[in-house]
Amino acid sequence: MRNRETRPGMMQRRGSGILLHVTSLPAAYGIGDMGPEAYRFVDFLAEARQRYWQMLPLTATDYRYECSPYNCMSAFAGNKYLISPDLMVKHGFLKHTLLKTAPRFRRRVVDFAMAAAYKEYLFDKAYARFVKMRRPAGFVRFCNDNRSWLDDYALFVVLKSNFQNAVWTQWPAPIAGRDPYVLRSLRRLLKPAIEREKFIQYIFAKQWGELKKYCKRNKIAVIGDIPIYVDWNSVDVWVHPEMFKLDRNGRPTHVSGVPPDYFSRSGQLWGNPLYRWPVLAKQKFGWWLERIEHNLRWSHIVRMDHFRGFAAYWQVRAGAKTARRGKWVRVPGARLLMALEKKYSDLPIIAEDLGTITPDVRALMKRFRLPGMRVLLFAFGEDDPAHPYLPHNHVRNCVVYTGTHDNNTVRGWFEQEASPEEKRMLSAYVGMRISARNVHKMFLQMAMGSVANTAIIPMQDLLGLSVKARMNRPATTQGNWQWRLMPGQLAGSIAVRLGTIARIYGRA
Repeated sequence: MRNRETRPGMMQRRGSGILLHVTSLPAAYGIGDMGPEAYRFVDFLAEARQRYWQMLPLTATDYRYECSPYNCMSAFAGNKYLISPDLMVKHGFLKHTLLKTAPRFRRRVVDFAMAAAYKEYLFDKAYARFVKMRRPAGFVRFCNDNRSWLDDYALFVVLKSNFQNAVWTQWPAPIAGRDPYVLRSLRRLLKPAIEREKFIQYIFAKQWGELKKYCKRNKIAVIGDIPIYVDWNSVDVWVHPEMFKLDRNGRPTHVSGVPPDYFSRSGQLWGNPLYRWPVLAKQKFGWWLERIEHNLRWSHIVRMDHFRGFAAYWQVRAGAKTARRGKWVRVPGARLLMALEKKYSDLPIIAEDLGTITPDVRALMKRFRLPGMRVLLFAFGEDDPAHPYLPHNHVRNCVVYTGTHDNNTVRGWFEQEASPEEKRMLSAYVGMRISARNVHKMFLQMAMGSVANTAIIPMQDLLGLSVKARMNRPATTQGNWQWRLMPGQLAGSIAVRLGTIARIYGRA
């Protein structure tokens, strides 16, 4: 049995951090990446006396879906569009002169399609240079260490490209059904293209590993994020169809979502295939355990998205137009967490417990001592002094947020969504008149002053930005995930002011 891993002190003492996805960083190539600006951001966090950098999922996604980090085509592969061209030059995989030909990208928003096309071009150039080099020992070791998912992922990506991005169920039957003889033949026939995908994942792992080490040297812990579901057109569903609720043709019989809630009166219909939890349990949750451990090699702590799905999930029949009609189905989540607890004596997990939370979810969190979330934007919708999100009702073992990536910014909420009654309650609560110009400062102060061990502030709220900086609108599929930080936007005294607040409230 492996030694139980401990991560002493994490989230057990007061600290704070910033929520900022990598795609939102400034960069010269259409999308934020793991290059120089990421390192400058770590320097900012250290100067501002922060302990955490929280980000959205890092897994592979598809620019055709606006690169939604929650629409993952692999539970293990990294998002190749986060790779830094500048670092590819530094590591000898590209010539510097090649970057001088980069097209002009929009700076204020992520340009998914254009950035993806340009980076694929760079990957072609880098791989052509790589094949002429002696294979680095690190590449060979990476391929061997990650064989359990890498071989199938690389083949899947190549096949997907060859079949014009068709869903895997539309591929020729022997390939869709994973005939062993056919797959062996394809691996030989497509070997150069497959190795190219492995090379790209190696570059991702190399760049991310160095950035994570830099975070550690600066005493910054990375908080990652694991989407509970994977996309139907993903390598995981193709390789493990027995783990998902599919019909004999590989199509989902039931799909994921949530019933009507704060974000949508008709519920949210996500459309991901649902797990066959009895099958996962029979397999001793091997896929899930490997997935969580893999993500914990990328980060120090992970936020488990839609944690209530580990107690019960909302099941909607495939083909439904909305998620309004469905049913809750129980999940053996405690058995999964018990298996994970055998490796980690103190589970490095934040439970995303927003939405419809029932006593069984609370019991699961309490049993495994998992911190939940308190979102201040939700605190003033009811005239209820006992509301759990009001700062005076927080507990130590939780993470307080001003808002999340799914919310409006604090300023956007105040200007566009807050009712007169909510504004009145907010002003009464803090004992002063609140305006659009100072509301983000008051929310920052409430979060930092909370008894919660951990406070996380979205970058947009730190800067007091309007609705134009909103990251995502749940139940919509257009115009999301595009906001970017501008070069120089963190200049001046912002780090000093944030560091002072962190010190005053014992979070430095």
